[in-house]
Amino acid sequence: MRTVKGPTDHVVVVGAGLSGLAAALHLLGAGRRVTVVERAALPGGRAGRIESAGYHFDTGPTVLTMPDLIDEAFAAVGERRTDRLELRPLHPAYRARFADGSELDVHTDPEAMAAEVTRFAGPRAADGYRRLRHWLQQLYAVQRHRFIDTNFDSPLQLMHPDLVRLAALGGFGRLDDRIARFLPDARLRRVFSFQALYAGVPPARALAAYAVIAYMDTVAGVYFPRGGMYALPRAMADAAADAGAAFRYGHDVTRLERTGDRITAVVTAQERIPCDAVVLTPDLPVVHRLLGRRPRRPVRLRHAPSAVILHAGTDRTWPGLAHHTLSFGAAWERTFEELTRTGRLMSDPSLLLTRPTASDPHLAPPGRHVHYILAPCPNTDTGPGAGEWRDLAPRYRDSLLAVLERRGLTGIGAAIEEYRMVTPADWTAQGLAAGTPFSAAHTFAQTGPFRPRNLVRGTENAVLAGCGTTPGVGVPTVLISGKLAAARITGLRPPRSAAGPSRPATRGVPA
Repeated sequence: MRTVKGPTDHVVVVGAGLSGLAAALHLLGAGRRVTVVERAALPGGRAGRIESAGYHFDTGPTVLTMPDLIDEAFAAVGERRTDRLELRPLHPAYRARFADGSELDVHTDPEAMAAEVTRFAGPRAADGYRRLRHWLQQLYAVQRHRFIDTNFDSPLQLMHPDLVRLAALGGFGRLDDRIARFLPDARLRRVFSFQALYAGVPPARALAAYAVIAYMDTVAGVYFPRGGMYALPRAMADAAADAGAAFRYGHDVTRLERTGDRITAVVTAQERIPCDAVVLTPDLPVVHRLLGRRPRRPVRLRHAPSAVILHAGTDRTWPGLAHHTLSFGAAWERTFEELTRTGRLMSDPSLLLTRPTASDPHLAPPGRHVHYILAPCPNTDTGPGAGEWRDLAPRYRDSLLAVLERRGLTGIGAAIEEYRMVTPADWTAQGLAAGTPFSAAHTFAQTGPFRPRNLVRGTENAVLAGCGTTPGVGVPTVLISGKLAAARITGLRPPRSAAGPSRPATRGVPA
């Protein structure tokens, strides 16, 4: 593994999102002095928090999986995650609601899920689910350490017996086709393949290897922190501060000072911070601006679809909603065509509805509820531009509420007391390429050693972390990216967690 050369005693981490906080904890555990510089007033980055009129809206990911990766970060500084963060396993992990009126609760316990699939689609479908679950476990075991949790220096590193094993499992076929071998029922296939959308590729075109995301959701389990998703970056920042990290909040980095091929200081509007190495976690366009160069690629980066998010504080809720509810429209292939090719808003939308107050009522005033509605949409390269969204947003909000009303959330418009709406215009204003929070799509040419690397050519002591670099998009992979960035600086490989899900000592997504 290539590492940063020269002194690395003091490392400045730019960005206090999940990747930056993970990098900071692993660096601190290896004995480095760490300063974290964050432009916002609080930690979290995209996993932020808006508080308004007693409502607490988590602005980033809502599905939390693979808590063993969180355990790794805390363990790096000698702490236990359970002392700082209480996680609750969600049962069901999701509720899926289909256009024909049918419903399916998605359980991570194999027997509970087999019973639910039997009720939903019959015993043959349950047998298919059991075989699918076994395949997902094999797929994850092959990929975790060889292809996900690793620093690539060359595509030649792929030449390993695990590559043969992945091929033998059908990992290089198409996701939709592979899932169909286990589950003939089209509704069931959606539950185990919709996750590919967040990797930026329709299930019909995604590699079957990306079923590993379905493993994280449907096998390893989905969790929710007490205090909301923002409790995770808050706990990580507190642990880093107690381990000696210095935090500079409200400091926007204006430039990187360099001598030759080394960055010697990070400069903000308030101060100059000398450093021996730097971890850069902003989105790639911001990183390239700070570095003063954009790496050459034979083909321009393709970005994943974006999303519109409606945060709604309401005076009521609806009994059919679980903590996470997938509301599928009748359309499927056409939906992905609209999102990734034609650039149109979904004509028959599939939505993720999250009701965090189902698990923690304290996130809203007494008797009130928080609802989070995520509607995938084209990014600004494919669909409406950021300027268009400023006029489009109010109409699209009304359209989403009308869809929800038709799907059983009667009176939702009148029930909203407080709301925030986030569109590609907002993502663009935050500096996110193509107006998407999901960064570069996980096409084959943008995966593993072909994804933008975390080492910077022409700069000896800069390392990247975050969803734009390896291994990619999602809470688990972003946490891994911080660990991998720290390893580039320290040369140390932190202990790996077990291949299976951890078992929290507390009660008891894609991200």
